[in-house]
Amino acid sequence: MHYKIHAIDVKNALKNYIWLLEDTQRKEAVAIDPTEAELVIDFCAAHQLTLKQVWLTHWHPDHTGGVPGLLASQNLLVYGPRDELSKVSSISNPLQNNDHFYFNDLKIEIIATPGHTLGHITYFIEELDSLFSGDTLFAMGCGRLFEGTPEQMYHSLNRLAALPIQTKVYCTHEYTLANGEFALTVEPHNVALQERMRQVKVLRAAGQMTLPSTIELELETNPFLRTESAEDFARIRSLKDQF
Repeated sequence: MHYKIHAIDVKNALKNYIWLLEDTQRKEAVAIDPTEAELVIDFCAAHQLTLKQVWLTHWHPDHTGGVPGLLASQNLLVYGPRDELSKVSSISNPLQNNDHFYFNDLKIEIIATPGHTLGHITYFIEELDSLFSGDTLFAMGCGRLFEGTPEQMYHSLNRLAALPIQTKVYCTHEYTLANGEFALTVEPHNVALQERMRQVKVLRAAGQMTLPSTIELELETNPFLRTESAEDFARIRSLKDQF
């Protein structure tokens, strides 16, 4: 498979990662949720890559802030949620649930996941067993409900939970340690969760990233994917907001 996924650590207060999908044959790339233009430009220059596309999961500035700077230097296809066009005018290719498009020969499918924002979308690539989940599904957590309802987020997470268990989850923030500490208050006797937290602490102590996760790992250790109902989800989300 001639594709590779790279992480650019933004090193900001929100602990963002910019994901970069590379076609290693053509030396072309996609930037997913580019926080800052310079980081993407520098990475592409260092690895002799031509940026061709930008994918946005939602409108928040830490996911879209780099788009104007990237567009200033080149023509790019900017994919993003149709329902958030009013907030991100640079989207050239608006997307909604069940849409698909291509990056070279790679098919990308859109799964709408409202909750964090009303228009939030995620990008699923079956051929790479990969999901770019933005701020919907985190490692051992999920995004805050800034715009949507608990019911919406519960159903959004269930859609992602139904993906093949080997699917790698590329979320946008290094929140794993804090999420895991909360998860342990919900399920203190979850052995898989205890073991995962041991590994996460080792990685973070060494300054290493904890991503990607997998759907299988989230089903075992993420309290938000393990809820039985929208009401149960709302209760746990409320607890997390106060944690």
